[in-house]
Amino acid sequence: MKLPLNIDLNGKVAVITGAGGVLCNMFARSIAQCGAKVALLDINLEAVEKYADEMNKAGLTAKGYKANVLDKDMLNEVHEQIKKDFGSCDILINGAGGNSPKATTTNEYYFEGDVDKDITSFFNLDKSGVEFVFDLNFMGTLLPTQVFAEDMLGKKGCTILNVSSMNAFTPLTKIPAYSAAKAAISNFTQWLAVHFSKAGIRVNAIAPGFFVTAQNEKLLFNEDGTPTPRTDKILNATPMGRFGKEEELVGTLLYLLSQEAAGFVTGVVIPVDGGFSAYSGV
Repeated sequence: MKLPLNIDLNGKVAVITGAGGVLCNMFARSIAQCGAKVALLDINLEAVEKYADEMNKAGLTAKGYKANVLDKDMLNEVHEQIKKDFGSCDILINGAGGNSPKATTTNEYYFEGDVDKDITSFFNLDKSGVEFVFDLNFMGTLLPTQVFAEDMLGKKGCTILNVSSMNAFTPLTKIPAYSAAKAAISNFTQWLAVHFSKAGIRVNAIAPGFFVTAQNEKLLFNEDGTPTPRTDKILNATPMGRFGKEEELVGTLLYLLSQEAAGFVTGVVIPVDGGFSAYSGV
């Protein structure tokens, strides 16, 4: 991958949760290309081991670890193994997250009589589904931060990057739990930035707009590859008129991780969304 910025991360150890996914795998490769040793964490061990193997064959330094971001004991065990393999953490990217069909309404709007139909309305959203989505996104950021940020105390040039979303600015229809959880991530990013400001740890977030991933592909495209009505609405509301390419996140990622470029930047949430969050619809 050709990097848009050249930053020096030699000697740094980066931990990335959710690294089995498209975007966080790309984050891992970009950081490794800048010289960091990268620990790829995901509940899907096979995926991160595959990605780490590909990176090592390319001359980079990486290793995959099975980790459930909602299991603090497991995170502590992985933390100890990473310290043995690479050393203490300098960079933490909290990328684990996602939505669930159980926390998604069938329709965008409530209409009279919907409560009596065989659909998922606001009134019969599954409690466990909503809790899962909120836990995965919010607690799945809080717990890894508790485990890995302790390594950063007393060190220079350490940073935490959270993954928020453009729907933290304006909630999307159908996915109330995910929208609320990502809004919580943006708020939590600011809280952490203030809390760790005296310790020299910078905390920021990146808020991707619409990128096609394995997680949302079925919402965006039909089985025959044609766009769904939701895709048409998204693109009509995105001034640039297209989905983002994952490599278009790399510049913002590396800028926020660079002590030289962003040493006085903390507590910000930067949208990378083709203008979606700026567009009012008229």
